Amino acid sequence: MKRFFKAVCVAAALTAAVCVGSNAFAQEAKAADGVFKLGVIGATTSHVPAFVSVINNPDGEELYQKFEVVAVYPGGMPDNPDSWDRVEKYTSECVAAGLTVYSTVEELVANVDGVLLESVDGRPHLEQAKPVIAAKKPLFVDKPMAGSLADVLEMFRLAKENDVPIFTASSLRFVAGYQKMRNEQPLGEIFGCDATSPCSTNPKHPSLYWYGIHGVESLFTIMGPDCVSVSRTNTTSADVVVGVWKGRKIGTFRGVRKGAATYGAKVFAEKGVEEAGTYEGYEPLVREICKFFETGVAPVSEEETTAIFAFMTAADMSRRAKGASVDLKDAIKAAKAEKRSTVNIRFTAKSEIIWTGEDGAEKTVEMGDLRGLVEAEAENCDVVRVILDNRVGVPIDTVHKVLTEVEDAYLANYLY
Repeated sequence: MKRFFKAVCVAAALTAAVCVGSNAFAQEAKAADGVFKLGVIGATTSHVPAFVSVINNPDGEELYQKFEVVAVYPGGMPDNPDSWDRVEKYTSECVAAGLTVYSTVEELVANVDGVLLESVDGRPHLEQAKPVIAAKKPLFVDKPMAGSLADVLEMFRLAKENDVPIFTASSLRFVAGYQKMRNEQPLGEIFGCDATSPCSTNPKHPSLYWYGIHGVESLFTIMGPDCVSVSRTNTTSADVVVGVWKGRKIGTFRGVRKGAATYGAKVFAEKGVEEAGTYEGYEPLVREICKFFETGVAPVSEEETTAIFAFMTAADMSRRAKGASVDLKDAIKAAKAEKRSTVNIRFTAKSEIIWTGEDGAEKTVEMGDLRGLVEAEAENCDVVRVILDNRVGVPIDTVHKVLTEVEDAYLANYLY
């Protein structure tokens, strides 16, 4: 049987490559009371209550008074316990904070001016972003931006095509010391950087997408987007990924899975070697998110975000090639060439299974048919993407039986 995409992911000057560069975009969307209403997609991460508490704080700084988080679509991916097991807790916290709960992304988007896409699992991000982009609402996408490099590229393509402001970033991006090293260069020209962070993994994501992205973002914040190639050494306890930047500059990421793990970045520069700074919590990121919604200007470019995900993808390619160097351009080329097929599987009120393939033909199938149907779909593509629709609410054990049958496909979204 052909092996499909099973590991699913999940990241120079700070320019705005895919945004409307004026305050007009944000102003046009404001409600009559002058407050910019934000909605959350994905109550599956601690970022949600943390961000809500900062933005909705009546005693918060003046910038936050222009915004209010008013709505949430809970989301959740039933094949990923790190997503599914958090939905109830964080949805309850959203309700306690006064947010309205919507049962679909489309309903949420219709009632807000901008969106925080917070689903902890990166795989559904592309599908969840599509209604936001179609409605031309500005969009912040929490890390990881998507479940694959191909999804990242497609999300940027759609945003650019629709003139929708979009950006993604880890909170590590806005550590004051990292920003200073990049923008002010107090040590002169930077020749290299060693960044580190925890690097726990999730079987549904490429390995660095899940948590290593924090340290990778630190590295790119200081070194810029111009990474050319990557090589990786991998063990069960750690990863060391070496990137070569233009000018033959070297940046490394050490991802730690065993023993003490901290966030950090050591800079090697013309006038000295220094630790660049320490993690400062969520608020620096939340502040930049609000500035983004106010201005429509993204603080991180499409070019740099693409390079970050190409770096992590190339690192996986290097691991499979026993540490050989991989060019980022080759990772991007492969992602652009990826042949994909999207199928829809939905349940009826009678628990019937309705299959809609890439050809658009709809038919009723049995549980035992699903594996063969996915295998047949995969004969003509590299990745089978499944959107599973359970808005009628069949029991979760039935859902898991379907997921077992299509386990080698990419679960692009789950609707409930």
